[in-house]
Amino acid sequence: MPVRRPPDFILFLTVLVLLSVGVTMVFSSTLWFATLPPFNDTFFFVRRQLIYAFIGLAAMVIMMNYDYWQLKKWAGWFLLAGLVLLGVVLIPGVGVSRLGAQRWLNLGPVSFQPSELVKLCLVIFTAYGLSRRLNRIQNFWVGTAPFLLLGAFAAGLVLLQPDLGTAVTILGIVFLMVFAAGARISQLVLVGLLGLGAIGAAISQEPYRLRRFLAFLDPEKDPQGAGWHILNSLMSLGSGGLFGTGLGQGHSKYLWVPERHTDFIFAIIGEELGFIGATFVIFLFILFIWRGLKVAISSPDSFGILLATGIVGGIAIQAIINIGVVTSTLPITGITLPFISFGGSSLVFTLAGVGILLNISRYSIHK
Repeated sequence: MPVRRPPDFILFLTVLVLLSVGVTMVFSSTLWFATLPPFNDTFFFVRRQLIYAFIGLAAMVIMMNYDYWQLKKWAGWFLLAGLVLLGVVLIPGVGVSRLGAQRWLNLGPVSFQPSELVKLCLVIFTAYGLSRRLNRIQNFWVGTAPFLLLGAFAAGLVLLQPDLGTAVTILGIVFLMVFAAGARISQLVLVGLLGLGAIGAAISQEPYRLRRFLAFLDPEKDPQGAGWHILNSLMSLGSGGLFGTGLGQGHSKYLWVPERHTDFIFAIIGEELGFIGATFVIFLFILFIWRGLKVAISSPDSFGILLATGIVGGIAIQAIINIGVVTSTLPITGITLPFISFGGSSLVFTLAGVGILLNISRYSIHK
């Protein structure tokens, strides 16, 4: 067994800085919004985010000290539980509906988003399954197809909520892990084209998704409707200039930018911290990806390599989609910015995943 070392310090510090930026920006972006009914409390959102952060950090520390090899025996059971919960959340009267989406389950005073559990469990299960089939990975129906179909099934359940952004993230994670395992490029190209076709069909079949896509192509054609999100997000980013208006001094969060503390929090960062602040956040994500991939490459076994790849890949895909949406580089889809956006389930399970990543770094074959 490899020698156990301290976890990757740069990776650990990067996550703490991203988390600190997130808590600060959640507070800044909700200063006015939180004073309105039904909240009536300036600290409503930041207090909850701090609680989620502490729970997430506790989960990270636990997973950082729990040998990741032991996750193999729980992978299937946890994934099954997550998929069952994805089905339960769709039951009328059981799942909680917000803004037209039914994605949450109420657990007393808090709500829980099963798709966040499924993302992490799917990474663990896929890493374990692929590590056992590496010698057959180029046999499409034996080594690759079962995991792609499992990912498609999970993504399909999430799409029914509906949540296209998370569904795309799930598909992207599995695709990336299969690629890292050594699947044939020709097969993956075909699968990728089929996946893009499926995403196109999902967009065209829902009128609101189609409107958003058309608004992405020409937002000024419907500035008061489907183009509202994009135009106000870009105006918020642009108004920050080089250095920003100052923390807490932005104006777009009052009336203009929708979902200012979740999906579009990066627009508030751009306005209040400017181009330099927004670039710094992007740099932190690049640093996280670099250190995470270094952990994957340095892992002593195939399970660790694939597990680290899936965790880093999931966070990277989600960050790219979120920032792409806010900067109008990608069509609008609702997805949060990891470590930074307000949200309990996302933050807790993301930090738990980072804990596993840090655990893998402790057994790195070279530092």
